[in-house]
Amino acid sequence: MATASARDEEMKTRIEEHRRSRPKEWLTIEEEVDLLGAISTLKEVHAVIIDCLTLWTSNLVERGFEDSQVLSKTEELLEYMKSSRHVFFVISNEIGWGVVPLTPLGRRFRDLQGLVNQMVAKRADEVYLMVCGLPLKVKP
Repeated sequence: MATASARDEEMKTRIEEHRRSRPKEWLTIEEEVDLLGAISTLKEVHAVIIDCLTLWTSNLVERGFEDSQVLSKTEELLEYMKSSRHVFFVISNEIGWGVVPLTPLGRRFRDLQGLVNQMVAKRADEVYLMVCGLPLKVKP
């Protein structure tokens, strides 16, 4: 599940690079907002990679979703994942370690993404933090 959207030329180039780098046998669904709807269509798939929650959250905020709606959508996604036969690998960015954003929207997004990440990490069986390309096991 790829959540990026090509809003400018630089992002279009990034997305194309990602498309080319994926193994040919992978099924890739590009969905910016309705992750649950897209995932629920997968029948013959064992493992699902969601790349990434940060862009998904950003897409929801950009489309006018309130924080409570984003958190509700996250909870719905997590409930589906819990009852699904799929194995999920969820990628997100830790954006709360930098400077405090200058704008109210930046601060809102940083805080909201932190809540989304916490919700997912709490329910995950394992959590890894990637630092300099090295995986650090955080949970269990």
